[in-house]
Amino acid sequence: MVAKLVLLLRQLLALLMAGLVFAVTWQVLSRYLFSMPSVWTEELARFLLVWIGLLGGSYAYHERLHLAVDFLPQKLSTLWARRVRVLNHTIVLLFSIVVMVFGGGRLVAITWQLNQLSPALGIPMAFVYLSVPLSGSLITVFAFDRLIGEKNQTGFGHD
Repeated sequence: MVAKLVLLLRQLLALLMAGLVFAVTWQVLSRYLFSMPSVWTEELARFLLVWIGLLGGSYAYHERLHLAVDFLPQKLSTLWARRVRVLNHTIVLLFSIVVMVFGGGRLVAITWQLNQLSPALGIPMAFVYLSVPLSGSLITVFAFDRLIGEKNQTGFGHD
């Protein structure tokens, strides 16, 4: 299931990147070739960048491409290094659930209730903010998957 989720995430990120390239390219063309800058492309590019940043962060976490300080685990025994990894994944899991899923979900709900619209595109801002709980949900799944992987390794909990 996680592999299919990652594939879908990669495809979504590629689509969002293509949209970002289109928006920025159209902005440049409309400004310099037609002397009529498009008003919606800057806002669209900003919103796409938010989605790419948050979803890309969840993808980076899954692929272990995120910034990490690995000095301590390298100096520890295999068992203690694994325990540190479990602690790290647990902290990530708790943060993603509490702050991103619940906090981001509340932000989306409040923004939806207030009917806030983006100035240039006129879309509900709740759609833009939806990237936070969605990314948090993905990170939650990936962190839980990492914890299960650590648990399934032999020797966990024994010195």
